[in-house]
Amino acid sequence: MLIIDKKVKSLLDELYFKYNNFEYYKNDPIIFPHKYSDERDIEVAGLIASSFAYGKLGSFMVVLDKIFKILGKSPTAFLENFNLKRDKVLFTGIKYRYNSNEDVLMLIYSLSECIKRWGSIKKLFLEGFNRFHNIKDGLSFFVRELETFIQGEKFTNPYEIKMLPNPERGSACKRLNLFLRWMVRDRDIDFGIWKEVGKENLIIPLDTHVGKISRCLGLLKKNSNDWLAASELTNSLKKFDPYDPVKYDFALCHIGIDGICNRNRCNNCKIRYQIFEKS
Repeated sequence: MLIIDKKVKSLLDELYFKYNNFEYYKNDPIIFPHKYSDERDIEVAGLIASSFAYGKLGSFMVVLDKIFKILGKSPTAFLENFNLKRDKVLFTGIKYRYNSNEDVLMLIYSLSECIKRWGSIKKLFLEGFNRFHNIKDGLSFFVRELETFIQGEKFTNPYEIKMLPNPERGSACKRLNLFLRWMVRDRDIDFGIWKEVGKENLIIPLDTHVGKISRCLGLLKKNSNDWLAASELTNSLKKFDPYDPVKYDFALCHIGIDGICNRNRCNNCKIRYQIFEKS
């Protein structure tokens, strides 16, 4: 391993051990699925919470709090009994940034139909994953199946659930990959309840900030933040841990939060000095 690679790994390992614990999860959307003990409730809460995980933390946490108050003690039981015509009034006015109230209702309704027809979110995802044996095609199958549930309903666009991007359309699917991290990884703050999917199959949740930091670290060359970039970054992280590369997700996020990487002024960045200029 090159000197620079060793320095990057040392930095990521240091931050991994610092942040992957319950002291920090209180300010993370994963707090919502951690409120439940039933696996099906954890899955439902995880997918809903991760679907809102973009933009300012304080903003989407407020919206999620409203939603989970509606869902009550068992999100699964709520969805099993959900009737769109009768219950949509419960979500009146609930929206977030680019996602309208209808987008939220489409997500809730599709998950309701998933629970009624498949029994759990896990069973539907595994149907695609076991058929294609990779995350990208497994997620594509998962999203397409959820979209079939909304067809025939009186939505503006009853063919696409905007809160659930599809990797076959090029999206990095940051929020869906975050959800999978929570379900599959069996260490730290993650749940590890989807044991049928190995950690080595996961793809890093890639957003603008993680992409910028990863390029500063030399882990990502691709300029756009799409599925190919997420795969490239994941493969780079496999050099450091081939069996659990996504464990560095929290570390990459907190490089920006802690100010280790000055995202606005790369020429005055601690990372570039510590890793590159001193090498």
